[in-house]
Amino acid sequence: MKFILNPGQLSLSDFRVLLNENTTLELHANCIPNIHASEKIITDTIAEGNTVYGVNTGFGVLANTRINTADLQTLQRSIVLSHAAGTGELFNDLIVRLILVLKINSLARGFSGVKMQTIDALILLFNAKIYPCIPSQGSVGASGDLAPLAHLSTVLIGVGEARYNGKIISAKEALAKINLKPLKLAPKEGLALLNGTQASTALAILGLLASEDIFVSAITAGALSVDATKGSDTPFDERIQAVRGHIAQIKVAQMIRNLLEKSEIRESHRHCIKVQDPYSLRCQPQVMGACLSHLWHASETVLIESNAVSDNPLVFTAQNEIISGGNFHAEPIALAADSLAISIAEISALSERRIALLVDPHFSGLPAFLVNNPGVNSGFMIAQVTAAALASENKSLAHPASIDSLPTSANQEDHVSMATYAARRLLPMTENAAGIIGIELLAACQGIDFAQPLKTSPKLEKVYQFIREKITFYEADRYFAPDIASAKSFIQSGKIRELVEISIL
Repeated sequence: MKFILNPGQLSLSDFRVLLNENTTLELHANCIPNIHASEKIITDTIAEGNTVYGVNTGFGVLANTRINTADLQTLQRSIVLSHAAGTGELFNDLIVRLILVLKINSLARGFSGVKMQTIDALILLFNAKIYPCIPSQGSVGASGDLAPLAHLSTVLIGVGEARYNGKIISAKEALAKINLKPLKLAPKEGLALLNGTQASTALAILGLLASEDIFVSAITAGALSVDATKGSDTPFDERIQAVRGHIAQIKVAQMIRNLLEKSEIRESHRHCIKVQDPYSLRCQPQVMGACLSHLWHASETVLIESNAVSDNPLVFTAQNEIISGGNFHAEPIALAADSLAISIAEISALSERRIALLVDPHFSGLPAFLVNNPGVNSGFMIAQVTAAALASENKSLAHPASIDSLPTSANQEDHVSMATYAARRLLPMTENAAGIIGIELLAACQGIDFAQPLKTSPKLEKVYQFIREKITFYEADRYFAPDIASAKSFIQSGKIRELVEISIL
């Protein structure tokens, strides 16, 4: 599939397409004149002998150092090499693929002064599935994601390594596969490649997309848990939500009502004497609604940043000006990622509490630990412990990264965002959340089994039947880990979201 990129107009659904490795990229022809025009302004500026930061000066605290014209090409190569100082595990191919898309999208808007040849080289890497090796640690998200983007850029100049078909090869081997010789970067090109928030933004996008699957699966598991424990659907009445007025709360209550509609289990105890359910069941619209509000806000921020020009200085062709500013500061992504992290932790915590209810006969009315002959069988006892461990880990990971700042570059960069770490920890958090919610899905389905011959609602029955086709009823103790792994995969693959037909982004 060929994707025509109109720079500055990417959507979240576009990212799902672009993450598919069968998708190739091509620039829309309407952006090419702007790219050439911004490059010409850089060339003219040098010819006229003007001094412009990043074009013919040093960088950071060395910005006041004028560089001789004869050294300008060396300057751009030097900044790439010196800034490729990352450490830690390498980003996986999907993360690098997304960083490439975002860097191409930003440069192709025509405010960066780079050559068309340089953008074309990035597109060739993307289309050939050649992914520069980028260490995951080393960026504070201030003057852009300098170290990660430097590692991305070293491959263009024939230095460093790349991954191709799962194997690590040299940069020169990588360039040979796309019939390219190492590039000689023109004035400002090295800085344009290194400046920008593309690494932290790519991580935030992947965290956000994973959060949608986590959120919808948690809503589904929560509705199943209501039925499994013979809970009430009254707290989801639209009038309760309307008088509070939060749109996301109203939306979540509607989702749960729709999921529980026409449940035989619910009708069987419509007039029972139980007055109220615990908060993890009853307050789902309030808690999950608050989380949904944050997901929506993070989505808006991340999408804007995905289409942003965030290097420095910027070239404005209409006014024939080069202006230095601070679009590379990743505070918007840092705050959005922190908000996502807190929401993921809360979604996890609520799900874990419902698992605790399900295994406790005093609250659920079900056999202890959801298994026949408890005592001989331990059932879901340790599965709930695993959920508790994952929920606790997510609480620690949710500590805001953006409130931490350490000055860098001899205090020139005296406030940093920590956006890269803020976004990088989202995927491990969604991995933990998928484990918790997967356990809840298994526990809730076990509770539904104990209600037979009564059935849950038609919509939830689809989920129940899908799970039971893959994972049988827990009749007696067995090797549990494969069941949890399977349930996690249903969530992470988007299958649960597909079955219930709920989309939130």
